[in-house]
Amino acid sequence: MSHPQTKIPADIELSVIRALEEDIGEGDITANLIPPQTRGSATVVSRERAVVCGIPWFDRVFLQLDPSIQVQWHVEEGQIVDADTLLCTLEGTARGLLTGERTALNFMQLLSGTATIARRYADAVADSGCQVLDTRKTIPGLRAAQKYAAAVGGVRNHRTGLFDGILIKENHLMAAGGIDRAVKSARSMGHQLPVEVEVETLDECRQALAAGADILLLDNFTLEELRAAVDLNRGQEPRALLEASGNVSLDGLTDIAATGVDFVSVGALTKNVTAVDLSMRFVFGDTA
Repeated sequence: MSHPQTKIPADIELSVIRALEEDIGEGDITANLIPPQTRGSATVVSRERAVVCGIPWFDRVFLQLDPSIQVQWHVEEGQIVDADTLLCTLEGTARGLLTGERTALNFMQLLSGTATIARRYADAVADSGCQVLDTRKTIPGLRAAQKYAAAVGGVRNHRTGLFDGILIKENHLMAAGGIDRAVKSARSMGHQLPVEVEVETLDECRQALAAGADILLLDNFTLEELRAAVDLNRGQEPRALLEASGNVSLDGLTDIAATGVDFVSVGALTKNVTAVDLSMRFVFGDTA
C-alpha cells in the first residue's frame, strides 16, 4: 500500500547537491576510465522485506548527474516489498550510472530503513488511541528527509526544530525559574503554538497541569506512573495531551500505549536506524 500524500522536503535539491559533491569532489576518477559513449543498464533489488522510501532523492541524483538517464520504477513510495523484489531499472551512460550509484543507494537505504522501522512502531499501536512520534534525534543535515521517511512509515512528526514548537525541558525550567513561570513566559510571547512541558515526577505533572500546559512530556515514567498521570489529567478542562518518552523499545510500546497516553515519542526511529540492504546490478553494452 502506498503512503498518503507526504510533502517532499524543500531542501531535497540541496541535500542531493551536497551528497554528490561529498562523493565526487573534483571528479569521478575511476569512471573516467570508461569511454563516455559507453551505455549501460542497471537494476535495483531489495535484499530484505522493507518499506520503500527515498524515490524522489534517488531520481534527483541521476537527474542532476545526467538528465538523459532513464529510471523506471516498479514499486511505489511507501510500498512494503519482500526480499528480492525488483525496485527499478535504469538505462543511460555507464559513467553516469556508476558515478551516481552510491549516492542514490545511500539515500534509498537510509530512508527505507527509517520508514521500515517507523512502520513497525506504527503497526504496534494501530489498535490503540495512541500515536507514535519521531524526534529531533536525526542525522545532521538530513532531518527533513528522515522526518519525511518516518511519516511515510506511518508515524506522526513531532516539531521539526527549535523554531516551530515550544518544548520546555528540564534545563529550560531551571533557567526560567520553574514550571509556572516558564509556562507564563511562553504564553506572553504571543505564539499560537501549544506549550509543552517536560516533567519527571507526578508532582511536576500536577504543577504543569495547574500552570495550564497544553502537552506534558512524561520523561522516563514507569507504567504505573503513566497511568497515574492519565488519571490526574482526566479531570482537567481542557485536558492536556500526554506524551510518554524515554528509552522506548518496540517490545514495550504496546504496554505504554495501553496506559492511556496520547503519544509515545521514539528517538530510535531516526537515531538508531539500520539501512535497508539494496543491490544495484549492472549490464554494459558497446560504445555507441
